[in-house]
Amino acid sequence: MKPKLRLGVNIDHVATIRNARGGVYPDPVRAAKLAAAAGADGITAHLREDRRHIRDEDIQRINSEVDKPLNFEMAATAEMLDIALKHKPHAACIVPEKREEQTTEGGLDAIGGHNHLKPFIRQLADAGIRVSLFIEPDPIQLDAAVSLGAPVVELHTGRYAELEGVEQDTEFARIEAAAAHAETIGLECHAGHGLTFDNVAPVAAITSVVELNIGHFLIGEAIFSGLDSAIRRMRSLMDKARADAEGARSA
Repeated sequence: MKPKLRLGVNIDHVATIRNARGGVYPDPVRAAKLAAAAGADGITAHLREDRRHIRDEDIQRINSEVDKPLNFEMAATAEMLDIALKHKPHAACIVPEKREEQTTEGGLDAIGGHNHLKPFIRQLADAGIRVSLFIEPDPIQLDAAVSLGAPVVELHTGRYAELEGVEQDTEFARIEAAAAHAETIGLECHAGHGLTFDNVAPVAAITSVVELNIGHFLIGEAIFSGLDSAIRRMRSLMDKARADAEGARSA
């Protein structure tokens, strides 16, 4: 049996609420600690170039105060590379970033950006940081990740989360096939973006996926039920879906 499906909790939008008033409350580091106690296997934080939510000091505090691996989401810029090399998080997930976007809109172009990305990945890896690329569920992009030397990919599930009916089924089939291809070519496969209580089970049931990263929905749900409750429910849904999938495979 494969290891337990991991859950990474993104605490960016606790910082979004804090920054709306310009103060220190609510504290995203406190949220990270609560997430760890509730069953998160890691903490994800995206330090954007415009610092719209997570700040530099948040990254420093999470890395030093939270007893869970930090997945540092970053654009492939010299500034972010310097910050990653300074703090040396467990992992760095390279994501596309546009200043005007509300949230990450799609996957990184690992093919078109090959020459730009290659030195970033090499320097991060040389520093002992596990590199992942946030990409679309496309075999060509997965093959490009291998050629770049990235050991991990995170499949963008945002389109799957937005669609319904047959279109959603089609997008899910792309994710499932991409995850299987990732495993075949030796990549560790993660997935995330837009996942909720209602749509997480099919993705969690893909046995080639070893980690889900979920943030905005959990922080929003915490307003109504509390962060601990939201994470525990998500953890339970993920575990059930994975157990059912493993059981079906062994039957």
